[in-house]
Amino acid sequence: MDQLSAMRAFVRVVETGNFTRAAEALSLPKATVTNLIQGLEAHLHTKLLNRTTRRVMVTTDGALYYERATQIIAQLDELDTSLSNSQMAPSGRLRVEMAGAFADWIVIPALHDFHARFPEIRIDLGVGDRPVDYLAENVDCALRGGVPADQSLIARRVSELSMITCAAPGYLERHGTPQHPLELEDRHHCVSYFMAQNNRTMAFDFERDGEKIEVNGRYLVAVNDARSYLTAALNGLGISPLPHFMAAEALAKGDLVRVLPEWRTEPIALYVVYPPNRHLSNKVRVFVDWLVRLVTNWQLNLPPGRR
Repeated sequence: MDQLSAMRAFVRVVETGNFTRAAEALSLPKATVTNLIQGLEAHLHTKLLNRTTRRVMVTTDGALYYERATQIIAQLDELDTSLSNSQMAPSGRLRVEMAGAFADWIVIPALHDFHARFPEIRIDLGVGDRPVDYLAENVDCALRGGVPADQSLIARRVSELSMITCAAPGYLERHGTPQHPLELEDRHHCVSYFMAQNNRTMAFDFERDGEKIEVNGRYLVAVNDARSYLTAALNGLGISPLPHFMAAEALAKGDLVRVLPEWRTEPIALYVVYPPNRHLSNKVRVFVDWLVRLVTNWQLNLPPGRR
């Protein structure tokens, strides 16, 4: 039995009210429609329709099946349309969100390449680390560090950001150099990062030779933006685990100094995320594909000291 054809026939019978009109709408013989419905009922081991000489009535099971079947057929039709249109030049407004560090270091420098490929797509780029209501704000996709808290989002892991613990020379002159991560809880200050959705500060995870330590450091300032986090570290406000790519230039100039080098800090996973109702849009698909390639190539091309 061709279950999809039978499902389409059943939906059309329900919508037209009889087998004759359904057969005409599907350009099929009436006998074929009848056989499809009978085969579907046999497959499901339930009666979907009650037939009389004058009309067709939907059973309770048939009503439930109709509701789900119409959703499945609509999704399949949307998928077919999306892929059949994939050769057409995508166009329109694309709403994207990401942290300022990702925008400044990774995406904006490469946007001329995306525009050359897809000149009819306009990008509205929201920059910041604030929580986003994807549906209410009509956001198409985002580039985010860390596992998304909203489990309803489609999340595609594209890379990870290695971390390095740093401090400004002025801070180390005033407070000394820590020898163990636990000193960050009682003898030193950190620059901390807080999550805007719950106002909780992030803990630092350190690992050495199989020993793992979670540190909730003392802090003078906590921020919720990656660029401000770097600025606070550069100005001597505390010790900071930073993504390598953000810290590399300051380390090379001597504006930051690496501390606790024998302790590894857990990398941050990097995700492209988008609402489940947006992933079939052609303009979203081409941007996400481009963004995944961009991040992958960017990470591979970084010098070892910046990965």
